[in-house]
Amino acid sequence: MNYAANSLESYWMPFTSNRDFKENPRLIVRAKGMHYWTHHGEKVLDGSAGLFCVAAGHGRQEIGDAIARQFSELDYSPPFQFGHPAQFELARQLTDMLPGDHNHVFFGNSGSEAVDTALKIALAYHRARGEGQRVRLIGRDGAYHGVNFGGVSVAGMVKNREAFGVGLPGVAHMRKTWLPEQRFSRGQPEQGAELAEDLQRMCDLHGADNIAACIVEPIAGSVGCLVPPKGYLQRLREICDQHGIVLIFDEVITGFGRTGKPFAADSFEVLPDIMTMAKALTNGNVPMGAVAVRDHVYDAIVNNAAPGAVELFHGYTYSGCPVAVAASLATLEIYRRENLFARAAEISEYFLDQVYALQDIPLITDIRGYGLLAGMDLAPADKPGARGFDVLKRLYAAGLVVKTTGDALLLSPPLIVEREHIDAMCKTLREVLSED
Repeated sequence: MNYAANSLESYWMPFTSNRDFKENPRLIVRAKGMHYWTHHGEKVLDGSAGLFCVAAGHGRQEIGDAIARQFSELDYSPPFQFGHPAQFELARQLTDMLPGDHNHVFFGNSGSEAVDTALKIALAYHRARGEGQRVRLIGRDGAYHGVNFGGVSVAGMVKNREAFGVGLPGVAHMRKTWLPEQRFSRGQPEQGAELAEDLQRMCDLHGADNIAACIVEPIAGSVGCLVPPKGYLQRLREICDQHGIVLIFDEVITGFGRTGKPFAADSFEVLPDIMTMAKALTNGNVPMGAVAVRDHVYDAIVNNAAPGAVELFHGYTYSGCPVAVAASLATLEIYRRENLFARAAEISEYFLDQVYALQDIPLITDIRGYGLLAGMDLAPADKPGARGFDVLKRLYAAGLVVKTTGDALLLSPPLIVEREHIDAMCKTLREVLSED
């Protein structure tokens, strides 16, 4: 569909320098496969799968057709006290894919909503078990857990927090898992497992029986792909088990093949109690989020409620929206039919080989990577973030879209990426980053 952007003033863009953008807009008008096209007709390679979400590539007709069929049959149905069959089928298919006994799924509309839902479920779980004093939440420095108040509170990205008050009370933060001696580590660093002891220190300081949940991204994505040190996640699991703390994995970025397996929990062989999902859940085509919980969490909340009572006073107008469910079912079928998770694992080595070959560029101060996700730090310019913003614009002009956070650059191509796309991506990166 074509719309003439005669004025750019009405739209307040998210996470964007609006004034800078509107002086020289970067408008995307079409997408297919691995590429976008700009309003000037130029072809641009998608090096970040949109925002980590378009795992099966752009313009998948199967998903569009499924959306259209669902819309013509049932456009909307209320999710409170009513359901439609596809919701239950999607939940079933997800539980077949999820690790361990994550046998129950709650739907929302985004990763931000999934995180806040997960936090509320953790609090409700303890209350149902007679431990309502467990209200403290433990997050991590440098983490990103969306932009709602719960997620912002447990996250640790300064600019996302500083303008919005104190956030939720009773939140503490562990240190992030990056150490200087890890520079240019490929995969899981050898150093840093001891950072998991921060959780034990939180237990000693606040009282373990006051802590409801610990939430982490298995790989800290938005801050720049911080891969967990060997043994780190396992130690968090041990501490949570010892003290009855709910462990939440935020898999909004890492879920659905990004690590070469369905979820990072599979890759790192650590089973959390609750998992959040979004982004690639619908291939980024319709907003949707989900939270999966293990049997003991679901059973405690549901079975301790009075007969006929609402067990969890939480939900959204668009929880399990029929159109979003249709998009997700079609997306999961593509993942299965094209074996995309195994494909990601297979091409990951080549992807990481080419990305780490860039470490000779003086501007790059660190590279980290796992699966089809990589991050690199750039030497800062006159002020933090200026270099990253400048590089983002120059890469776009050179035909490559990437995600930047401050002076960190993130690569997460769609799982359909071919070697020729990786070569083109790294060639453009080398040319642009060597200009400085």
